[in-house]
Amino acid sequence: MSRKALMSWGGRLVTLLTIAGIGLTLLPYFWMLSSSLKTGSEVFELPIRWLPREPQWSNYPDALSRGAFGVYFFNSTLVALAVMAGNLLFCSLAGYGLAKFRFPYRELSFRAILSTLMLPLEIVLVPTFLVVRGLGLVNNYGGLIVPLAVDAFGIFLMRQYIKDLPDSLIEAARLDGCSEHGIFWRIILPNCTPALGALALLTFRDAVIAMIPTAIIFLFFQRAFVRGIALSGLKE
Repeated sequence: MSRKALMSWGGRLVTLLTIAGIGLTLLPYFWMLSSSLKTGSEVFELPIRWLPREPQWSNYPDALSRGAFGVYFFNSTLVALAVMAGNLLFCSLAGYGLAKFRFPYRELSFRAILSTLMLPLEIVLVPTFLVVRGLGLVNNYGGLIVPLAVDAFGIFLMRQYIKDLPDSLIEAARLDGCSEHGIFWRIILPNCTPALGALALLTFRDAVIAMIPTAIIFLFFQRAFVRGIALSGLKE
């Protein structure tokens, strides 16, 4: 068999495996949707019945009437947007400082920030709660937003992207009399649009993962996401 034929069959095999993988990934979602339209007894019926005998469309209004889901969705959206805005601002500021300013222990500070990525949630959960309680933010929006307003990965992403921006842009702005505040808002941020888009997508996804499937978000913002990750220079 010729090399061209082998490559053709290999491509078909990869396509089939990809389709099979997509099917396995979407299977739980299909089961979830199908089960939402079943009666209680049908859900636990064996052997498994993949489609309901008679779709119970009344399950949705019955479920929505048992809780203040409008309030829940509003809270989730508000927290997700606030966390996303906080990450875009603070991670950009920290990334800019670590990438373009020289100060003592800069690299040590950066590595210390990265080291927090290795800490599991179980270790930081109790200290985070104690800090939130000490700030008087228990049982309000601040208690959900403040602990997530900045992220080590977001700082890493923005620092790596800003580091690749030419220093000549910043020097030219300084020679023209632009302040450091103006350089950040007028020079750095407009040139970081791809990285900001990727960070916004990742942050919003993590904050509202139970509300909107990640695949739907990715379909709308895939260009900014892929470009931001690809151009972030994930190397020293």
